[in-house]
Amino acid sequence: MRVISKAQELALTLDSERAIGRKIGLVPTMGALHLGHRSLIERAVSECDVVVVTVFVNPLQFGDASDLAAYPRDLGTDLVVSEEAGASIVFAPSIEEMYPSFPDPPCTTVHVAGLTDVLEGASRPGHFDGVATVVTKLFALAGRCRAYFGEKDFQQLAVVRRLAADLSLPVDVVGCPTIREPDGLALSSRNARLTPSERLASGVLHQAIEAGLDAVRAGERWPRIVNAAMAKILGGEPLVALDYAVAVDAETFETPHELAGNVRLLIAATVGEVRLIDNEGATAPGSQEPVLAGHGTNKTNKRES
Repeated sequence: MRVISKAQELALTLDSERAIGRKIGLVPTMGALHLGHRSLIERAVSECDVVVVTVFVNPLQFGDASDLAAYPRDLGTDLVVSEEAGASIVFAPSIEEMYPSFPDPPCTTVHVAGLTDVLEGASRPGHFDGVATVVTKLFALAGRCRAYFGEKDFQQLAVVRRLAADLSLPVDVVGCPTIREPDGLALSSRNARLTPSERLASGVLHQAIEAGLDAVRAGERWPRIVNAAMAKILGGEPLVALDYAVAVDAETFETPHELAGNVRLLIAATVGEVRLIDNEGATAPGSQEPVLAGHGTNKTNKRES
């Protein structure tokens, strides 16, 4: 496995690989690799000839300097995980390599309107601009490739798919299933920052998702009822501070008047000082009865919690 720290070297290397007919897989990460990341790498290895894992803690997507400083970093372990999973290259650039003007922000950033204005975008202003900017740079360096992202960050996945389509980037964006702990907690690099009591409490996020899924599977059509079922579970854990627990349209991320077709249940909460997110998809039956005035409507089309 080869370790590259210079952007131009990565671009030239991948151009050479493509020139001899090899397919490129790209797995963008911020390091602190866990089994979820490993599953992305292994999926890429199974479908591509050359797999690049990027390890870069992107300062543009952190609104809180203390959160950036506390983000776990362990390049040595990341290299071991990447090699064991079959990666061909690890791209581990410095901040200055990615953003030559740092600490001044780059003059050019990427903004995906609409999808970035709700949920995580509303709670973390500027976060998705940072994600979109660094992903666009990585796609430009990698060239034609398949890029692998976890569904755990479902809104991020949607943003990346939209920017690739809107900018006509030659990248096939592949979403991969969330990998979970035995108690259902979605694997995340942030989990390492949880204390033992917080880690125990964090299992309630998946319990809440399951409560929402149970409601949808039972035929519940009103988003406010599904949202309330999830919030009730989360409200029973004193170490968890809820940001949002919502059922939305899986394509638009808007709250519909009634749940129908592909929906996504999304949760964000702070456990101690650690922000965690989770989500699952479901298929809701289409409406077979007219909506009664004043029942189940959402005139503002905003999330309910």
